[in-house]
Amino acid sequence: MNLPYIVGITLAATLGGLLFGYDTAVISGAIGSLRTYFDLNDVQEGWAASSALVGCIGGAAIAGWLADRFGRKPGLLAAALLFTISAIGSAIPDTFTEFIVYRIIGGVGVGIASMLSPMYIAEIAPEHLRGRLVSLNQFAIVFGMLVVYFVNYGIAMQGDAAWNVETGWRWMFGSETIPAALFFLLLLFVPQSPRWLMLVGREQQADTVLSRIMNPGYAKKALAEIKHSLHQDRALPKVRIIGQGFGWVVFIGIMLSVFQQITGINVILYYAPRIFSQLGGGTTDTALLQTIVVGAVNLVFTVIAILTVDRLGRKPLMIYGSLGMGICITAVGTTAYLQITDSWILIFMLGYIASFALSLGPVVWVLLSEIFPNQIRGRAMAIAVAAQWISNFAVSQTFPMMMGNSFLMDNFHGGFPFWLYGAMCVVTILFVWKFVPETKGRKLEDMEALWRKKSELVPEEPALAGQSNV
Repeated sequence: MNLPYIVGITLAATLGGLLFGYDTAVISGAIGSLRTYFDLNDVQEGWAASSALVGCIGGAAIAGWLADRFGRKPGLLAAALLFTISAIGSAIPDTFTEFIVYRIIGGVGVGIASMLSPMYIAEIAPEHLRGRLVSLNQFAIVFGMLVVYFVNYGIAMQGDAAWNVETGWRWMFGSETIPAALFFLLLLFVPQSPRWLMLVGREQQADTVLSRIMNPGYAKKALAEIKHSLHQDRALPKVRIIGQGFGWVVFIGIMLSVFQQITGINVILYYAPRIFSQLGGGTTDTALLQTIVVGAVNLVFTVIAILTVDRLGRKPLMIYGSLGMGICITAVGTTAYLQITDSWILIFMLGYIASFALSLGPVVWVLLSEIFPNQIRGRAMAIAVAAQWISNFAVSQTFPMMMGNSFLMDNFHGGFPFWLYGAMCVVTILFVWKFVPETKGRKLEDMEALWRKKSELVPEEPALAGQSNV
């Protein structure tokens, strides 16, 4: 196994995750200045924060077609180009409408990268490393968020409040040009996915890629298993996304995506400075520093998840992490309701972030990259990721509205939305416990056999002799 080569192409692909985190979190430091500069109301503030998510929905929707028609690598290159256009355009708008247009363009890039980066990594990773390597994409997402929190803070410190309102937020968005250009350049040197090459009949090229990833003997076995799986696919009538056993796995993927968002994570990541200022009573500078602490905790516990996901399994991390999230986010709402905030808001938010980083953050992406059969992986993952961005948009758009609602604030003092997210954590636990299969240590082709057995499309067949490293 050529571990340095595998790690190298994985790190190049995870820059898509870094830009995912960078692009979605940059708004947290700029939102206050944007509100003042464009004179936004609560609804418009929510639109400024969530408009990129509309692009994410569109990007995720077309990513499956891009992945199947042109391959995973060209899709990632398109995402890198869109990131660059958005970074420049978001930094120089004269009107709020122009700003929204460029944020939506960046969102399309995020939507494409959010699907294709983990899919690409899963398709080139050896099975015994797949959980950790795919989790590196989540590490890159939270690392991108942490980096942009530091960038936002550093830029904000370059001038006073008036300077930040006029100029500072422009530099925050423009700074994304650097990682976007680096992502594009590095992608020029990564190979196409061997599974996609097999899907389009380019077996020799697939064999070349697999031989570089592992030794030739294992590469031949892996190629045989992929070919066997595809032959089984093509011997059947065209598989439908909806209906049969595959409709059920698509539904599971959609619900995993939805639960990752409606438990409230991006409210914390997008609006942390506002939450700290409004509920904790601190200054804007203090709120930005507290946001950096949130990003650091997110990063540390994501590393722990990467180190444990292949050892402890996906389901235990999901269940216990969701439990921790539910307890902590409910406590945030309770301290806000009782108006005993101060340091308690930060403490419980850090507990919530740590629990998310151990569970729904990385593990949902691992599961989405693993559970779908080869024949429908591109389309099915596109549907699941689009559902994730729709849920993200709904949560991000409604949070400022709930926090700005006089009835909710007068009666619940800002606690209501956090209680709502806590209830969703309970629903997540029940769903994962009842319906989500454990995928630890299984080859991607093994997962396909599982869903075929459930669908009763074909009788279960014995595995090929020997074990593959893919």
